Amino acid sequence: MDWLYRISLISGPLPVILTVLGVLGGVWLLGSSVRWYYRRAVPIAGLIALVIMIAVWITVEKVIVPFPDPIEMSIYVWIGLGIYALLLLGPRIKAGGTIAKAVLSVVATVLVIVTAATQINLVFAAYPTVGIAFGHDDFDRISLSEVPGPTDPVVTGDPTDTVWKAPEGMPIRGRVTTLPVPGTISGFSARDAQVYLPPSYFTNPRPLLPVLVLMAGQPGKPEDWLQGGKLTATMDAFARDHEGLAPVVVIADGTGSQMANPLCTDSSQGKVGTYLAKDLPAAVANAFQIDTNPRAWAIGGLSYGGTCSLQMATNYPDVYPTFLDLSGQVEPSLGDRQRTVDEIFGGDEAAFVKVNPMDLLATRKFPNSGGVFVVGTDDNEFKPGQQKVYEAAKAAGMDARYLELPGGHSFSVWSAGVEQELAWISQRMGLIS
Repeated sequence: MDWLYRISLISGPLPVILTVLGVLGGVWLLGSSVRWYYRRAVPIAGLIALVIMIAVWITVEKVIVPFPDPIEMSIYVWIGLGIYALLLLGPRIKAGGTIAKAVLSVVATVLVIVTAATQINLVFAAYPTVGIAFGHDDFDRISLSEVPGPTDPVVTGDPTDTVWKAPEGMPIRGRVTTLPVPGTISGFSARDAQVYLPPSYFTNPRPLLPVLVLMAGQPGKPEDWLQGGKLTATMDAFARDHEGLAPVVVIADGTGSQMANPLCTDSSQGKVGTYLAKDLPAAVANAFQIDTNPRAWAIGGLSYGGTCSLQMATNYPDVYPTFLDLSGQVEPSLGDRQRTVDEIFGGDEAAFVKVNPMDLLATRKFPNSGGVFVVGTDDNEFKPGQQKVYEAAKAAGMDARYLELPGGHSFSVWSAGVEQELAWISQRMGLIS
């Protein structure tokens, strides 16, 4: 079954085949010659689907605004088409009049819905393969109790690769485990972190490795980086090129739940800043044998996680002197500044300014900090903000880099951003020369 699991859902023939089948399904659903069906059922169902689509758009984008990032209109259109197909199913079965045509109508409806899901997935690239779409891990997972304990001695160097040589018997791939990270100091209730341990971690003696903290977007979960982000493949490839060396990657929860948006700061919504700056490093250092020197720690994330990484780098530069901002916002936001100040900071504008990265970059210098700003060439919503923040970071004395990659606001950009900038980050953390 491995060949099936490896089939791509975002490139190659399968998305094209599914789209063609979906179009054929749509033709069948619209194609009955029964007069009442094409005169009444088809337009009425279309109108209802349009009203539902518009209502969902208004609710999500204008009323509750649950996400910091606007959703592309094409997503709503595809959702509307899926609803349209479902609304047509009953009338189409009735108009068909036979069991065979009823079965064909069900199949046609499923094909339209699958096509809509495929097109939405092409926007976000959240499920790159069939295996990931069906929950099949393409990496080695172990329990926390199976992770080898500390070795004595450890291999250290500056940089590490100058004193390290991979021993015989070292695994060829890294492994992933789950780490509960309680909010001991912050009180923040977070979902478990996912931790990638590179091949060299499973040697004796082992090198003292740096730590890269990654965060997902909102809505999102830590597992997103393992699924749509193909993180293990990126890290394993880097390790193969560097004698098994790679950072330990901790995919942390920066929101608390799929839909929550606490804006990565200490507020009435939860002390996320304290959680990421204190609770997380302490839990990681307690569970794994890693380099605890702040120089060896970096933080990054996509979208909300990118904004959060810059917040942590500017509010806690001694904890995270290196960061990776992938398609982040120009400032943390619930949709607009006034709503953000009112709901997160109790209407206190000064409290927002005190922790807002752009304000901190304008009033402080960060000569020991460095980071990368990555954005898609087609991400017109976030590209101007990324350019603005990059210029502010340079002006504040940061060792800042800016990178545009083909694509929009999706994992096709974020995964490539990690892959291309991992060497630079590893150099800053003292892993490679």
